[in-house]
Amino acid sequence: MSGAPAPAWLRWLPVGLLVLIPLLQILVERPVDLGFLLGAIPPLATLGYGPLGTTLFSTAVLVLLNISEVNLDRPGQADLVVVTFVAVLSIAISWMRQRRAAQLTTIRTVAEAAQLAVLPPLPPRVDGVRCAGLYRPAQRGTLVGGDLFDVRRGPYGVRALVGDVQGHGIAAVGTVTSILGAFREAVLDEEDLAGVAARLDRRLVVDAEDAAAGAITVARVPEGDPDSVVGEPPAGQRSDPTSGELFATALLLEFRPHSAEVRVVSCGHPAPVLLRGTTAHEIEVQPSPPLGLGIAGVARPVERGVPLQPGDRVLAVTDGVTEARNDADAFYPLVDRAAQLAAEDPAELIAAIWRDLVAYARTIDDDVALLVFAPDPEGEEPDTGTVTGEVLDTREGTNKEARGEG
Repeated sequence: MSGAPAPAWLRWLPVGLLVLIPLLQILVERPVDLGFLLGAIPPLATLGYGPLGTTLFSTAVLVLLNISEVNLDRPGQADLVVVTFVAVLSIAISWMRQRRAAQLTTIRTVAEAAQLAVLPPLPPRVDGVRCAGLYRPAQRGTLVGGDLFDVRRGPYGVRALVGDVQGHGIAAVGTVTSILGAFREAVLDEEDLAGVAARLDRRLVVDAEDAAAGAITVARVPEGDPDSVVGEPPAGQRSDPTSGELFATALLLEFRPHSAEVRVVSCGHPAPVLLRGTTAHEIEVQPSPPLGLGIAGVARPVERGVPLQPGDRVLAVTDGVTEARNDADAFYPLVDRAAQLAAEDPAELIAAIWRDLVAYARTIDDDVALLVFAPDPEGEEPDTGTVTGEVLDTREGTNKEARGEG
């Protein structure tokens, strides 16, 4: 069957009943009749087998009911009709389940391809910067939510974006796509990060104006109905002109070639953390308003340069990390924990922080993005392909699952 395979116990259950029921009937004395229990086998078979397997189990049941040596009373005409009806119905249900599973598999494959086109894998190295990242959407079963990141090489060096748009889940993917598209163009054109931020801000302002004017509408697919076609929504589902507000927080980083510093711009986003050896502290950045408020083009964000030493790592996160709470309702102490978990390898550091966050937090209800950048200009040669962000989808729906307890 298509889709996830059935648990082993569910596949063995019809087999066990097919053997156990006739055996018990032979051992027990009359007038106990256990033959009616065989009627449960075809429906059970639909849960673990396809139409062919269900047909085989149904045939075996009908044969056993008509073998007198097994001591199962030969059913009367009415009983045989009922069992046959249940068997045929089970085969039909199994066929429909298999067809539905194939449709869902196709839909999920297309959806994953589209989402990975938005956030393709992050290479371990972009020019002179080693990178590692983890992305965990809040909405179960998706690869992209309301957080976003991208890493691009351009004429002015390696630039990175970490952001968090309004909302999360599938509803936020459109805004994420819009911001990433604007960022990828601005990386090539703008001479400084303030200019990049202004371009992103303008993109959101224009999108919000289009939404308010009704030029952008969202077709809602009924939940649980993947066969529905996304198209022009009914009049009652058009975008409300009053809901055309789009905004996002963003953190922009720049690593220029032959420069021992990182340049930072924050648009309402949590400050990055600088790890040096076993110490960690937030980089003080003058915060600018979030993107989408139409301010970046007037009051340009303030860009700050921070000197770096060999071995330094820069940690950027979204508020899904900083606003995670424990049972005492205390926020996750990112700076303190990052210093305790400091590891030279970016991937090891990301993995350690994620494990610690899952163990600390009562629940994680928001999208989570964790990225580490480690300038290493004398490392191995960079990749030559297109680069952007990595989606390390954990797909845990709860903290318990993330810990491996469920």
